[in-house]
Amino acid sequence: MTMTSSRPRQFDLIVFDWDGTLFDSTALITRCIQAAATDLGLPRPSDEQASYVIGLGLQEALAHAVPDLPRERYAELGLRYRHHYFAAQHEVTLFKGVLEMLAELKARHHWLAVATGKSRRGLDEALKTVELQRIFDGTRTADETAGKPDPRMLNELMREFGADAERTLMIGDTSHDLQLALNAGTASVAVAYGAHDHETFEAYRPLHIAHDVPDLQHWLLRNA
Repeated sequence: MTMTSSRPRQFDLIVFDWDGTLFDSTALITRCIQAAATDLGLPRPSDEQASYVIGLGLQEALAHAVPDLPRERYAELGLRYRHHYFAAQHEVTLFKGVLEMLAELKARHHWLAVATGKSRRGLDEALKTVELQRIFDGTRTADETAGKPDPRMLNELMREFGADAERTLMIGDTSHDLQLALNAGTASVAVAYGAHDHETFEAYRPLHIAHDVPDLQHWLLRNA
């Protein structure tokens, strides 16, 4: 059943992280980072090390996950990561309920956008796979602007739509997303079903911590 609210809309622009927030890809990304390190004969990052960097740009993420790797080999490791990811991305999909939630927000005339640590190629492939190209009004990827938590992703999206910071909401599953919102001066909502431990989120002052997609949908339709 579609929920409606008679309250005035609080946010004009709602910006979502992708991996771990809309797309159930945390486990796949973790495995691909680990496999890429193994391919190069490097120590295999732990699950915690690999999942922590989700949301960062690829080069920065790999540098954190495999700190002993010389900088001149970052591109090589990135190629191995992409090899594993693109070979298996068909195995993952949107979290259940995401399409309905986005459709309801769209019907309320919010601008919807994505700010992600993925590459442009990676995001475009994912959007094509799940047929979401027409849902989002704007997108930013780490390889075409600054990566999280630098505020440029959000600042560029706000300029694109003429949205004020106080009328913009960032939603994500990592501390990188929440710090991005703080740096850009926007409100945030955290989701606890993604890459990072939700017990660390309170320090970033999110308006809400959603424990599953129905919880997120319910909060947005009543408060956004």
